[in-house]
Amino acid sequence: MTPLHVLDVAVIGAGVAGLSCANTLAQAGLKVAIFDKARGAGGRMATRRGEHASFDHGAQYFTAHVPAFHAAVAQWQAAGVVTEWKGRIVAWDGTSFADSDGKTRYVAEPGMSGLCRYLMGDLSFFSQHKLIGFERDGEGWRLDFESGETAACRKLVLALPAPQAAQLLEAEPALHAIVAGVTMSPVWAVMVRFAEPLNLDFAGCFVNQGPLSWVARNSSKPGRPAGEAWVLHGSPGWSQVHVSEKEDSVSNALLAAFRNLVGVQAGVEELSAHRWLYAQADNPLNVGCLVDASATLGLAGDWINGSRVEGAWDSGLQVAEKLLAQ
Repeated sequence: MTPLHVLDVAVIGAGVAGLSCANTLAQAGLKVAIFDKARGAGGRMATRRGEHASFDHGAQYFTAHVPAFHAAVAQWQAAGVVTEWKGRIVAWDGTSFADSDGKTRYVAEPGMSGLCRYLMGDLSFFSQHKLIGFERDGEGWRLDFESGETAACRKLVLALPAPQAAQLLEAEPALHAIVAGVTMSPVWAVMVRFAEPLNLDFAGCFVNQGPLSWVARNSSKPGRPAGEAWVLHGSPGWSQVHVSEKEDSVSNALLAAFRNLVGVQAGVEELSAHRWLYAQADNPLNVGCLVDASATLGLAGDWINGSRVEGAWDSGLQVAEKLLAQ
């Protein structure tokens, strides 16, 4: 079968890591395309539109630590894509709410997925293309997608959660051995819009005990629709125990935990849930990225580089630089 796409580099995964990598490669003049099984770009930088609200149900915000990422954030701010989230962030210690750290937190507008749409720019993007296998073909790679389509590329980047990457790497034992050792926990995210404002003086709260790990007034973030919209994240442990439960059951359980936490009984206008099966690495690597000995196959993601949005961006940049060096 003649490949539909013949590329210098194919990037699998349209989250921050994949987009950072693809942008760097494209700016170097290579023919690059991004493939993702979802309908749009973003990965866990996700925003869901409700009836009268929006919900960042994946990544809640991001921070910047290293100079290169500070520079990237400044550029995104200048472009009007990213802004500071200045809402009060607290932590619950079991008895009271106390101010959390004083970190500068950034969010994309009009939702977290907006950053990935911006990073996509005019890159070639093929949505609803689930990679089911690949094999070496001469000095490059042949890719097979669930749709029956194929692609050929000289170099390949997997910007996927570790368990998904491991499933594809069985024919590459050196990388498979590393990736298969990384486990990732699920997180249930509940999205709720209340019928009236809640009398709470914080925008986000680290809970870290019981069913919940985090709650946030999504409507407090810049550029979001007005209304009392909240995102509730289940703790990894609770989410693992309830990983196979139905969405309605999870929504009601985490809503009840939130009501118990903040002591409010306002009526609910919208309520839904989303399960992130691979939300965060239990044992993240801190190696930046992974590249095979031939420098034609690379892996990028937050799970390789510290479990933050900044780490994902830097991981994509690092793997691109390694591929360009060969």
